[in-house]
Amino acid sequence: MELVDVTTSSATFGYGGGEIKLSEDMELHNHDACTTTVERPTTTSVLPPSLLSFHNLTYSVKINRKLKCFRPKNDTGLGAEAAEQVADIAAGARSTSSDSKLKFLLNDISGEAKEGEMLAILGGSGSGKSTLIDALANRISKGSLKGSVTLNGEILESRLLKKLSAYVMQDDLLFPMLTVEETLMYSADFRLPCSHSTREKNARVQAVIDQLGLQNAANTRIGDESHRGVSGGERRRVSIGIGIIHSPIILFLDEPTSGLDSTSAFQVCKVLQSIAQSGSIVIMSVHQPSYRLLGLLSHLIILSRGEAVYKGSPASLLPFFSEFGHPIHKNENKTEFVLDLVRELEGSPGGVKNLVEFNRSWQKKMKSSASSDTFSLSLRDAASACHLASAATSNNDDISTGSMSTFANPFWIEIIVLAKRSFKNSNRQPEVFGMRLGAILLTGFTLATIFWQLDDSPRSVQERLGFYTFTMAACFYLCADVLPVYLQNRSIYIREAAYNTYRCSSYVLSNMIVALPSITILSIALAATTFWAVGLSGGFFFFLVTIFSSFWTASSFISFLSGVVPHAMVGYCVTFAILGFYILFCGFFISRDRIPPYWIWFHFLSLFKYPLDGALQNEFYNSSKCYLSGVQMFDGTPFAVFPTDKKVEFLSMLSDASGMNLTATTCFVKGADILRDHGLTDINKWLCILITVAWGFLFRFLWYVCLLFGSKNKRS
Repeated sequence: MELVDVTTSSATFGYGGGEIKLSEDMELHNHDACTTTVERPTTTSVLPPSLLSFHNLTYSVKINRKLKCFRPKNDTGLGAEAAEQVADIAAGARSTSSDSKLKFLLNDISGEAKEGEMLAILGGSGSGKSTLIDALANRISKGSLKGSVTLNGEILESRLLKKLSAYVMQDDLLFPMLTVEETLMYSADFRLPCSHSTREKNARVQAVIDQLGLQNAANTRIGDESHRGVSGGERRRVSIGIGIIHSPIILFLDEPTSGLDSTSAFQVCKVLQSIAQSGSIVIMSVHQPSYRLLGLLSHLIILSRGEAVYKGSPASLLPFFSEFGHPIHKNENKTEFVLDLVRELEGSPGGVKNLVEFNRSWQKKMKSSASSDTFSLSLRDAASACHLASAATSNNDDISTGSMSTFANPFWIEIIVLAKRSFKNSNRQPEVFGMRLGAILLTGFTLATIFWQLDDSPRSVQERLGFYTFTMAACFYLCADVLPVYLQNRSIYIREAAYNTYRCSSYVLSNMIVALPSITILSIALAATTFWAVGLSGGFFFFLVTIFSSFWTASSFISFLSGVVPHAMVGYCVTFAILGFYILFCGFFISRDRIPPYWIWFHFLSLFKYPLDGALQNEFYNSSKCYLSGVQMFDGTPFAVFPTDKKVEFLSMLSDASGMNLTATTCFVKGADILRDHGLTDINKWLCILITVAWGFLFRFLWYVCLLFGSKNKRS
């Protein structure tokens, strides 16, 4: 073993332990965080094949009998069939107590998958296909899963497995406004280290596009329900391309043909076959492959309620079931016959017990032809081969112990790439921001026309209070419309972060950077359309800062909720309910000194309190302005209907009685009096802004915590 300095201009890398081509002029610069040292065997350029083995995998869950009438909800983003499998507690369950049952989703499953071949896991709904994929991909917590998974005879640690593998889920979650080439390029920016130049990454992307057969769709946007884009088969191939961009040794796929027509499904499997032949281990679950798809597969594992009923090559299906006593008819689809037979046995009194036992005896008989457990390629060498297209490692470190860098790129590069991707996806949907801006302008226009040029009368005090309260509330409510976007992006983040594509902190900070320009524009639009039209006092700049801080906190609050709530409708209900309580306790509907002691704590937690207090201080701070003078003191009283001269006489009589000089121009209430009466003198207006901004940072931090602990994407 020796250290090799790689210099090449091409990014042609083999998969897994396959051939690695390194052309000339590539410079892996040894500087800063991008220093790369590549280690490879010196004896040959073609590495020996890798072998993934799994032994006695067992996974069970406890089901509460009292809740068995409810089907468990599968919102983890894991196997699509897991909820059905857990819900089917009647078959194969074992009693553990009077209140619970133990359901075995996997029961003593063993097998292997070799580089260059495709292993397909078959079975009906609830058979355990997705569960087995998740077990192999380390998506089940260690405390729940029993058994072992090894690569070339060595135990695969979670951190190393994330480096050496990729997982393609059943549903495609992609940014709709990015093209196929851009989607793959951003994936290359994340998964390939910064020591690779843009030209080298582009070469790698073009190689993946060629391999996936996406040349004609390279410049086509992904699309969604509202925007026309690539076909379903092309979307699936793009998802596969994202997974293989860093040349993983192992590729896991959960039902990659689901939802596709037969032609698209065959094309996808042909692509997977070429990936396997390039030097990867391909393991996928398939619900019911067609005759053509069966010809592409190397090995099969057929499951029934967590039990293995067959393990071997497709060619061995005929002799296996003939010996079992259920020969497959000559002109019948093999997999259809087998799956129909398994369903029939599942409904019989004895279940599939006889078939499971027969499979075990068959495996013992065929064991002499099984693969050897000796390997000429160690796990370290296999990791080094994959490492050429991902992060670097040191010659003196043992990869299997976790010394490999967790992420391919440094923190600041991740932020730049994430921000660029978000900006590009958002800029191609101008109608989304246009609707938000239109709503802000409409709100500002409505407020300006209703509160047009307020005077300094006693009534205007209440009107100004109402204007500011509604304006602050509008800032929060108008930010709630981005909740579905945040939820969609969260799903993409969880999928990408599950395999250490980038850091959670990078995602949160880049989102904050992307949000600032839109917040600034919306703040200027609302402030400019209302400040002069309403005739507000104080400085425009502070009013603008108040609006901006409100938008900032509102955006942060919505982002935090997107990390907590599962669906948009639930998010809207929670958002409007919480904001309603915030408004109630902000001090407008009931002053602070009138709030019951047992509720006063919520007043200080109200997000509306601090920007509202700051805005009101800015409005009424001018001590020269009078809001109640002379005869205005009779407004709102029975004396309001009296003529002005009568009111002046009353003032004269009050002057004589009180010993004060009260005239028609005497000022009774100034701005400072209003602030004092409403308890708004305790906190400086700039401190109110700082507290509001601090709330925003707090929600961003809470969002980070939610994403950090909610993106493990593992079953318990």
